[in-house]
Amino acid sequence: MISTVGLNIKALKKEPFSGSHHGMRYYLRTADDTLSVFLYPEPWSFERTPDEEKEQKDFPFSQEGLDAAIDWINQSYEAKRPYWNDRLQNRMKYLL
Repeated sequence: MISTVGLNIKALKKEPFSGSHHGMRYYLRTADDTLSVFLYPEPWSFERTPDEEKEQKDFPFSQEGLDAAIDWINQSYEAKRPYWNDRLQNRMKYLL
């Protein structure tokens, strides 16, 4: 589901990566040897989303860790698909 085209360890070392998929947004960043992944709902940016609406999981900063992070993002989407779809369909309601 989540495409990793253009996403690799070298790119993440230089700057964070963010994207979205059907109401679910994700943000990946590195610090030292850790890859931190955050999931949060539409419609806000990472910075504007309240911390209590973010879910975080850390992985080793390696290609295997990145692969595991992408798997976790995909599994999290499937596990909460109705929630993410609601956030997508009603994002204007959340803005008001």
